[in-house]
Amino acid sequence: MVLTPTLTLYVARSFLGATLAVVAALTGLVALFDFIELLRRAATRPDVGFDIPLEIAALRLPFVAMQILPFAILLGGIIAFWRLTRSSELIVARAAGVSAWGFLTGPLVVALLLGVVATAGISPLSSSLLARAERLDQTFLRTGGGLTSLAGGRLWLRQSDRELDPQGVAIIAGRPVATRPANLPRPGDAPRFELQEVSVWRLGGTDRPLARIEAPRARLSGGLWVLEDAVVFGTDRVTAPPRRIELPTELTPGRIEDSFASPETLGFWSLPGFIEVLEEAGFSAVRHRIQFQSLLANPVLALSMALLAAGFSMRQTRRGGVAQMIAGGIAAGFALFVVDKVSNEFGEAGSLPVVLAAWAPTLAGLLLALALLLHLEDG
Repeated sequence: MVLTPTLTLYVARSFLGATLAVVAALTGLVALFDFIELLRRAATRPDVGFDIPLEIAALRLPFVAMQILPFAILLGGIIAFWRLTRSSELIVARAAGVSAWGFLTGPLVVALLLGVVATAGISPLSSSLLARAERLDQTFLRTGGGLTSLAGGRLWLRQSDRELDPQGVAIIAGRPVATRPANLPRPGDAPRFELQEVSVWRLGGTDRPLARIEAPRARLSGGLWVLEDAVVFGTDRVTAPPRRIELPTELTPGRIEDSFASPETLGFWSLPGFIEVLEEAGFSAVRHRIQFQSLLANPVLALSMALLAAGFSMRQTRRGGVAQMIAGGIAAGFALFVVDKVSNEFGEAGSLPVVLAAWAPTLAGLLLALALLLHLEDG
């Protein structure tokens, strides 16, 4: 394989420019439709002005760009390679003895770096902004919603409780206190979380009942559940006078809220620790594990899309069928996207292991793209 630095950098620059242009165009188009939909929903709320839909749409921009990036790499690569082929630049390079693998090195490195930057750099930013956008949407534009509607009006939590037993657990049930628009936390404010009509079952390591607590209200603050006027029922069913009880916990208001929100509101670096705490608290972390594995697979997916773009667009124009080849590339990318979503659904349902659900479509696309290039170049 002959490597020519000047040609490699030239092709890589063309590929990067076309990809970034497609990312900007598609992100702007999706954001425009999203903003129009937000305006339509805001029209039914007389207390919501033009600024709220605009802020929500702007906060969603990095997340939209993250979702569009693989398809933008495919479409941008098709445009870049087709232009180079139409101008005969790639044909001349091949006639000079440079194979496709030689001048594809630059675009493949660029695609891989774009995937790494998206996962490690853009993901934390997009998740933070998306979480803020969802809170604004939930508060100002949606009717109802929140934890109460998601949990059927009563929230159940499970956490470790080593005060009475080294392997004990506590099961907490209550009705979440609704957050009013005026109470929307501002950046830097500590979130609040309260439950009403609270029941706490304290169990031993073998699920042996140790005590039950009933309280009209519980507040989560500073690593403690603070139960006011709580009544304790012991194993002998004798009640103690109402008093204030504090239960240590590893849960935080943010983690409880995030467990009911979409995993996309958590960044790549935050997901591993959150998954660990979520499972210790008795929640299912399957969706979050799939999201983490999908972020890990992003660079490989970007590489696969670049290879697909090369395989479907470097055919010489004198052979005809260029439009069919480009349409085939777009169709292949869309099919890969659909397979990825279907695989994730099977993973969330437990029908497929998490790693297989997240990585199988990406690896299958990579192998198919390599097979196509090998067929066109060496076959």
